[in-house]
Amino acid sequence: MHPMLALTAPAALLLPLAAGVSLPVPAPETAGEEAASAPQSDAGQMGDTPLANPLDALRADQSADQIRIEQRVVIRITPAPPAARQNMLAELPQRAVPRRFEETRKEKCVPLDGIAGVQTGSGNRLVLFLRDRRMISVNLEKACRARDFYSGFYVEKSKDGRLCVDRDQLQSRTGVRCEVEAMRQLVEVSD
Repeated sequence: MHPMLALTAPAALLLPLAAGVSLPVPAPETAGEEAASAPQSDAGQMGDTPLANPLDALRADQSADQIRIEQRVVIRITPAPPAARQNMLAELPQRAVPRRFEETRKEKCVPLDGIAGVQTGSGNRLVLFLRDRRMISVNLEKACRARDFYSGFYVEKSKDGRLCVDRDQLQSRTGVRCEVEAMRQLVEVSD
């Protein structure tokens, strides 16, 4: 089903209600002439009256005055598959493997669409790989473990489209939720 159709289908069903169009509701059958001439179904014999239209219940019930449609966007960040990591490394110029990284300036927010992948670190740290070739160290709250996020994480997209400190929570695929406490950029240090 087309995604736009899936979003508008519930609203389209309620258009007759919003326009003030009311369909006639059949009067209850009397035991007289209408009951004898109306065809009986198995459901009618059991005492159930099937609804021809599911909206008949809404039309009959006047308490359904408003409808709220909510939308959530959740983004999944995954580690890159091993083959893709090997390909990325093959494209880099051949040089000595860096020995050490240091955390430098603090980052307040990073754009979600700029995150290319994630890798678990030690303790409560994750390493984000950004599309602009930067690496960001993310400290989670103290009760969280980075190993819970070995297969990536989910984050609910905010209005500004960024992942920010002291605001956003990461959710692992197992359901663990952790708040981002600090982010720092990792820079290669040559000895």
